Amino acid sequence: MPKVSDEYRAARREEILDVALGCFAERGYAKTSIADLVEASGLSAGAIYGNFPDGKKELFAAAAARVLESRRIELAERRRDGGPLAPGEIIATLLGGIRNEPFSAVLPQLWSEAIIDREIRDLVQVVFLRLRGAVGLQLAEWARTHPDRVEGEPEAWAERVTPVILSAAPGFILQRALLDDFDEEAYLAALGEALVH
Repeated sequence: MPKVSDEYRAARREEILDVALGCFAERGYAKTSIADLVEASGLSAGAIYGNFPDGKKELFAAAAARVLESRRIELAERRRDGGPLAPGEIIATLLGGIRNEPFSAVLPQLWSEAIIDREIRDLVQVVFLRLRGAVGLQLAEWARTHPDRVEGEPEAWAERVTPVILSAAPGFILQRALLDDFDEEAYLAALGEALVH
């Protein structure tokens, strides 16, 4: 039997994640079965379980984690001239990524499943904590370079402000998903107005 390279295995895993994200976004997590993933991907159930031994739950957590990890990577790539992003720029980067993410509809499903399924929560919490850490580090760095615009020590300020910055994204995602008349541009403009920094 020929040996499968790590690159091939990683590419196959990404292919399965792409299919799963599409199915979860279209049908929802609860209504998507492994049979649906087999049909959509053209792969066997064995190929799917070979990459995701715990099945749909592991696949859902990995797919959603990829969406969250993409936001962390975008923040790292967007740093201006090697300097930290201002709070408004951090929010704009997060929401810009979400707006361009074809599978952002998976995130509310992830939140609801994480509330009731500890295993999914534990899997995704690791990635969310990395995102929170990246935001916190950028905010602390920005605060150190703008001490006149923050109250207290930069790290303490960043620790207080990080959850607030991150909370803008779920509000955006939920309103975008639920309200037909939601004005994304107005939301983004209002966030800019609300942030004094």
